[in-house]
Amino acid sequence: MKVVQAGEVERRRGLEHRGGTFFSRTLVCGEPGTPGNFKLSLSENGTDHYGPRHRHNFDQYRYMVSGVADFERDGKLGPGMLGYFPEGVFYGPQTNLEQTFVIVLQFGGASGSGYLLPAQVKRGMEELKAFGRFEEGLFVRNPGVPGRKRTDPYQAIWEHFHGREMTYPKARYEAPTLVNAGNFEWVETGEGVDEKLLGVFTERRTEASLLQLAPGARLEARGRGLWIALDGAGRVGGDPIRQYTSLFLDKGESATIETTVTTQFLHYGLPDLAGLADTRGRSATVGDREARE
Repeated sequence: MKVVQAGEVERRRGLEHRGGTFFSRTLVCGEPGTPGNFKLSLSENGTDHYGPRHRHNFDQYRYMVSGVADFERDGKLGPGMLGYFPEGVFYGPQTNLEQTFVIVLQFGGASGSGYLLPAQVKRGMEELKAFGRFEEGLFVRNPGVPGRKRTDPYQAIWEHFHGREMTYPKARYEAPTLVNAGNFEWVETGEGVDEKLLGVFTERRTEASLLQLAPGARLEARGRGLWIALDGAGRVGGDPIRQYTSLFLDKGESATIETTVTTQFLHYGLPDLAGLADTRGRSATVGDREARE
């Protein structure tokens, strides 16, 4: 079990390989080199950000707290909406119509391809600068350097890190899923506890939901996943609940959430990837401790 207070986490610049204004607070990370590796972060993205149409070999959820992101043919993600962007599925291009604040979970999906943590991505980016440049959301190799001339930057970093070509998972879905959480009804799931189940995805069962606890309510949180307080107050595992207090539970763990006022949580349920192989690259250059920093 791990409880993290967002106010105690350093705000850092990120996504330099995409360009534009991007800052985030990384709240919780998984285990590097495992198929279930993940990163939960609070992300601030400026209107100068541009993401070309691309795909990943990992899954991601984006819950929009404020601002509007435009993904063109895939639709717009606005306040109170959840986006599920599955591995292997193209999305975008993305532009931000306003500055955005997003609760993002990026995680290894059902294919077992795993996920690179920020320090691994940054290290790979710096090493790749010897062979090319990052511009307009792409990695462009220098003349005479073997390999694809123009590549998605995360793909280029992943291939550099693992020492092999990336094979994208076959798309389980035709497009991202953008969910209007405000149009869901609350369903009572326990005394003083209501839920909006926003979606359950893939055969490995990852899910996302909103939870609302009445004053004085108790919730026994179980299962591998993350609970992020959107507002309210109370205690979890002996720690105070503040805005964006985050709880991570691994498989077999549990925690008691108690509230003193009406409190809402965003819940991200991580997939069950039991039986999938280790994803660590043979040419890995970043150790486990460094990868988490």
